[in-house]
Order: sequence, then C-alpha cells, then structure tokens
Amino acid sequence: MSIVGAYFRLAHAGWVLVREGVVTALPGDQLTGLPRFGWRMAKLLSRRRSSKRDRSERLAKAVDRLGPSYVKLGQFLATRPDVVGQQLARDLANLQDRMDTFPMAESIAAIEDSLGRPLDEIYGEFSEPVAAASIAQVHFATIDRDGEQVPVAVKVIRPGVRRRFANDLESYFLAARLQERFIPSSRRLRPVEVARTLAQTTKIEMDMRLEAAAISELHENTKDDPGFRVPWVDWQRTGRDVVTLEWVDGIKMSDVEGLREAGHDLERLATNLIQSFLRHTLRDGFFHADMHPGNLFVQADGTIVAVDFGIMGRIGKKERRFLAEILYGFITRDFRRVAEVHFEAGYVPAHHDVAAFAQALRAIGEPIHGQSAETISMARLLTLLFEVTELFDMQTRPELLLLQKTMVVVEGVARTLDPHFNMWRASEPVVSDWIAGNLGPRALITDAREGVAALLALARQAPELAARTERLSREIDAMAEKGLRFDSETAEAIGRSEARHSRFGRIALWLMALALIWIAWQVS
Repeated sequence: MSIVGAYFRLAHAGWVLVREGVVTALPGDQLTGLPRFGWRMAKLLSRRRSSKRDRSERLAKAVDRLGPSYVKLGQFLATRPDVVGQQLARDLANLQDRMDTFPMAESIAAIEDSLGRPLDEIYGEFSEPVAAASIAQVHFATIDRDGEQVPVAVKVIRPGVRRRFANDLESYFLAARLQERFIPSSRRLRPVEVARTLAQTTKIEMDMRLEAAAISELHENTKDDPGFRVPWVDWQRTGRDVVTLEWVDGIKMSDVEGLREAGHDLERLATNLIQSFLRHTLRDGFFHADMHPGNLFVQADGTIVAVDFGIMGRIGKKERRFLAEILYGFITRDFRRVAEVHFEAGYVPAHHDVAAFAQALRAIGEPIHGQSAETISMARLLTLLFEVTELFDMQTRPELLLLQKTMVVVEGVARTLDPHFNMWRASEPVVSDWIAGNLGPRALITDAREGVAALLALARQAPELAARTERLSREIDAMAEKGLRFDSETAEAIGRSEARHSRFGRIALWLMALALIWIAWQVS
C-alpha cells in the first residue's frame, strides 16, 4: 500500500501549500485553462491571513507544518534554480533549518547505542542541546585528550528521522514521475533524476560517519591553506548516529558589526573567503556547498572556520577545466573559444551552430567590459551563462548548478563584508595559478603521465578483457540462434511486479474516483 500512502502524503503536502498561500504567491495571471482554474481555486481555499505575508514567509510557514524532510527538500531545491526558477530558489534559500530540540534522554540513548559504551565513559561534561536542525541536534561536551579536557561539538541524529524521510521520499518520486508524464516540457530537467539526487544526498547526510568523512577530507585538503581551516573529527567517538568534532569559538560572519568591533580587516576577510572557496573548487574539486554566513566563524587571529557539512559539492577535472576556460574566455573576450569549449565538453548538442552560440555568449560578455571590476559579479556571469545555454538545449548539470549557487552565496557574503569588493582581482591569483598548472605546458606533462598510466592499466587488464569479449560473443551467438530466455525465477519476479503495479494502479484510480464523487456530493 506504499503507493497509496505516497498519493495521500502528496495530497496532504499540496493542501498545506494551498492553505498557507504558497500556490497563490506564484504568478498565475499568465496561466490559461485548467492550471488557471486551479490557481483561482487555491486563492479561494488559502487562509485569509496568509495574504498578508510575503512569499518567503508563506513558504516558511508551510514547511514548518510539513516537517523536517520538507525543510531539506526546500534547501535542496534552492540549489536547483533550473528546476524551480531563480526567484523561488532565492526564497527557498532563506528557509531556516531550525527545529525544536528533542529530549536529552533520546540523544544519550542514540549515542550509547551507536558507540556501544556508556555516556560517562565517552565524554566528560555533556550539556543540554545547544542547537537543533531537521536532521540532528548539537550538544556541547568535553573529552580527555592527552590528559586535558578539550571542548567538542556532538551532533546526534534526530529519532525517527530516517523513517520519516523514507516515507516522504516516496511522495517526492511520485510527484517527479507525474511531472515527467504530464508535463513534457519539464523532461529536459529530469525531475526523477533530481529526486534520486535528493534521496542520495539525504542518505549521506543521515549517516554521521559519511558527514565525518566529508569533514575529514576537507580538513586534509585545507590543512596548509592560509587563513582557512576545518574542524578535526574524533573518529573514536563517531558512529552512524553521532559525530564528534572540534568545538569552534569565534564570531559568526553574519555579525559584521561584531567583526568590525573585534578589529578584523573586513576587506582581507572577503578576499580570503573567495580565494579559499576557489582553491577548494579548482584545486581539489571538493567544496563546502552551504557557505552562508551562519556556517562561517572568524577566530581571533582572522582565520575563517567552516561548520555544518551536510551539503558538499564535487566536480571533476573536466568540469574544472571547463569553468576555468570559460572564465578566461570571457575576460579575454574570446567568445568563439568559450563556445567551442561547450561543444568540446559535450554540454551543447553538436547539431547547434558554434557561431550562433558564440554570438549569444557575446550578448553576455560585451556589457561586462563596459563596467568597473567592482560591479562585475562572477556569480551573475555564470547565472546568465546557464540561462543562455538553455536556449541551446544544454542538459542540466547539477554539479555546475550547485557550484554556481554556492558562488552566489560566497560572493554575496564577501560583498556584505566589503561593498566595493573586486571579485576578479581577488580571484586572479588562484585562477591564474590553476590555469598555468592545468591548461599550460605543465598540464601537457601531467596529461601525458596520466595517459601512460591509463595505457599500462589497460595492458594489465588485456587478458581479462579478451576473455570477457570472447564470452560475450558466444552469448550473443546463442541469443541470435535461440532467442532471449529468462530463467523461471526471473519470469516469476516480472509477473509479481506487474501484478503489484496493476493492483496499486487500480486502487489509486478507485481512491481518486471516490474522492471526486465525494467532492461532487459536497458541491451539490
């Protein structure tokens, strides 16, 4: 009955969005036919007081009623403006992931069950929760380290959150499948793939060991970076339901006045933030994808410390080269080269004309060269670029969109610290160094070395590949002669699956029919 439950959960979510005025906050005046009728009905059914709130407040209220999994859904969709649009993505980005705390006894039970030891053997001091979000809550504690009591943050998973997410994910997949089926224009955005990405992201985030691994990797990558660091992880006190990491003292980057009063150089902090982010992105291909000012602390010596690693981004070498080349191409006004890079990477289908695409890129690039460097936004440039590429059927690239969204946030934080911040001057040392190492003569040597290594690996696998090829050839010959055959177990499984889907489909249709009869009866 899970499919029926998914229909009901989806209907409940839709009802909450209607009642809180979220649907009516969307532009509906341009709609026609049935969608316009639905939008008008939503206006009639929404609460009267919801009309006094702006769209961000309506979203926050609806998500608050729907629960933690919808907070995560909203935050995830904020990283996908290609799916929900730029304006709605900005509203979703403002959702606050703050929830009520859960009882201390439940935290202790989760820790002891996960680590297999009593609490007093694991920590010295252990406080009441100091913060709570949709996935977990945080406690202050101390541990013994070389005979000294060291402060740590203990993040504990919320009880029952995995079951709740699993149930709600079913309704997300259902909504995505219905969207692909009934709205053909949305298929380019691959909504089912978006739901699958969300499912994978939440699975990782709800296993504290995997979040600890992300923290550890970023800590290792940045250990020698100037002015930026990541907390260390205590692996002896980390398990599936709990992660223990260094306690961070400092001023939140959202407190600009506090930073100024503490004597910090705000211009230097802005430059350090941008250069650190670009190092993680270009050098490592692994970056913190939720770098809003509430997740960034500044210590007394000016070092920036990042926290909350639930959302991480990863891009490959091909994507890093792509980004570096397009940025360099826009700077040098070589729009033809920027267009060629898109085609070489396979992002724009080959049937389009390179010259026409270069012309569209020129429409973005030329206005930039009439502005001062302080007013040019790299994040805005990437936003315009992705808008233009949609016209040329560029397939959605989630990793690039996540990078663009993070760059928007980081650049916004930098300009909050320094309104006259020069993004290009701050970025130049990091970007030019990466280009020299990856697009110049040094890159040819590196590529040649990697090519030789790949050939050697292929040569080692040659005997096994030959055996597989011979086996595949025999199987194809057998299929051509006797046809495709299933064993009895596979045939039975297919039959059971078809029967189950047919049964659930009939049940869903009957439920919808009964609902329509009930509505008609109420109206009459």
